Amino acid sequence: MTWPASLSADASKISRIETGQRGIRGKELRELLGEYGIEGEQLGILAQLADPRGAFGWHREYDDVLHGAWKDYLILETAASKIYSYEAQRVPGLLQTRAYARAMAETDPALGDGATRDRAAGAVMARQHAVLEEKRAEARLIVGEAALHQQVGSPAAMNEQLRRMARVAADSGRVTVHILPFEAGAHAAAGDGALSVFQVAGTGGLGIVHLGGIAGGVCLEGRADLASYAEAFDQLRAHALSPAQSALLLRGLAGL
Repeated sequence: MTWPASLSADASKISRIETGQRGIRGKELRELLGEYGIEGEQLGILAQLADPRGAFGWHREYDDVLHGAWKDYLILETAASKIYSYEAQRVPGLLQTRAYARAMAETDPALGDGATRDRAAGAVMARQHAVLEEKRAEARLIVGEAALHQQVGSPAAMNEQLRRMARVAADSGRVTVHILPFEAGAHAAAGDGALSVFQVAGTGGLGIVHLGGIAGGVCLEGRADLASYAEAFDQLRAHALSPAQSALLLRGLAGL
């Protein structure tokens, strides 16, 4: 293969790019993808995902607790400009407090000791900072009412979690929270425990669907999948409470 002129003189640089140890400029990426024969729509998406400063690489510090398909999803999520997510029975990771995240880590059989579980909780906090503070992504989060009654951790930890969700829901800024009440009845995502749809700026109507799972879930990239799950998410939002109504419900549960 003939490497682009900007890369050909430094084999170690290419190696670091391929292993995710450093970022790549958009121009370099387009030249490299041209050598691979990738063009058109695919090239456009990958160029938008180019990470010249390595800003999407927060997860590298947590490689010991983030694995496989789940880490792949987190990399893509960090690049997203818009995130639409639904969780049926747990608080979304982007809203979790450290205590809630630590209690969830207790349930993961792959995390064998307290120190490892602490690091997993730390990864959740790092994820929130990367996506919501550094990337400043727009996030619309729908949470099933069951998640509010499924106690995770101590009663004090659960109350802290409800209070945080109430504050976010009341703010209605870049992150909006909708509670899907029990009274909503049947809906299109009733067979899914968790789903996310996200878009990357500059890629038009293209995006990624992620369906949650114990082993990290699966990502779907087809236009038909994206259209189906985007429609399902719209249906969920139509049945869910508004952010103001959600904040009121959450405040009541938290005793505020």
